[in-house]
Amino acid sequence: MTKKETKTVTKAPEGYQPRLQALYKEKVLPALLKDMNVKSPMAVPRMTKIVINIGVKDAREDIKALEVAKEDLTAIAGQAAQVRRAKKSISNFKLREGMPIGVRVTLRGAKMYEFMERFICIACPRIRDFQGFNASFDGKGNLNLGIKEHYIFPEIDVEKSPKAHGMNITFVTTAQNDQTGRMLMDYMGLPFRKATK
Repeated sequence: MTKKETKTVTKAPEGYQPRLQALYKEKVLPALLKDMNVKSPMAVPRMTKIVINIGVKDAREDIKALEVAKEDLTAIAGQAAQVRRAKKSISNFKLREGMPIGVRVTLRGAKMYEFMERFICIACPRIRDFQGFNASFDGKGNLNLGIKEHYIFPEIDVEKSPKAHGMNITFVTTAQNDQTGRMLMDYMGLPFRKATK
């Protein structure tokens, strides 16, 4: 980009708030206060960020595969994705330190809520034979979800991205334990698999 070229950034209207963020303040927060039997809103768990990772094993031989994955993740998240490199060499995987192996994006604030709403309302219904997610929390109230194909997001053009990529989505919360983390995600509308009797 030359000095004369100006980068156009579309800003959200003043006072704009994603629908899911408004839902959290208006309905989820009071419900959690009641369920957890606490008086301070600061004691109630909330989401802090969403981290999305795509591993690209083909990047070792074909660097174009990494560029395609980076463009796809940028389109999905609405924010520029960053390339992740190997931290150490592993000979069994033909991996050298510093080699690009994937892409990652971290969403916070309004973008985080917008992505979560699109994920719940648009992407999840497009998953084949979807029965809900397994509640795989990490012991500290954070949820990890594995997606087999990134084609569930309508932003992806199959012609430009011929190979399906798996992805990991981590919902990071301020919950102290898995129980309160699960309560938060339930109220936010994330579809979990019902326990079979």
